[in-house]
Amino acid sequence: MIAVVTRQPVHARFGRIAAVLAVALGAVDAGCRKPPEDPLKLERNMLTVTNQSGNDWSGVEVWLNTYYRITTSSIPAGGRFQAPLDTFVAGYGQRFDFRRTQIKDLRLTAKGPDGKPFELKKRFDGPGGLAGAFGRPQ
Repeated sequence: MIAVVTRQPVHARFGRIAAVLAVALGAVDAGCRKPPEDPLKLERNMLTVTNQSGNDWSGVEVWLNTYYRITTSSIPAGGRFQAPLDTFVAGYGQRFDFRRTQIKDLRLTAKGPDGKPFELKKRFDGPGGLAGAFGRPQ
């Protein structure tokens, strides 16, 4: 019996090996990247607002549960603004008590450099919601 063995050219084998390595490295790289940071972030009694845009924001108002508000004149491009939740105040002077009140709505309104208003609203469902926001494991 005669066996016929065919050999592939060396460059064909290296091409396949390179393709497999590229796919494997792409999967590892994608798995190691962090998801984009949420611009409205809650951690215990602290709110952090991150301006991820390339534009300054002016006339910034942050509303908590549609009743409580805090303001700042501006947040520069790439800048951050932090505030404890108990500094949010309602129209008649009541302060927000994060130990007793559930957070159901969090939104930011501001104006861009062209004066056009915009709004950011935090989503509380699914990944990145309130699960783990107060230091508890998910």
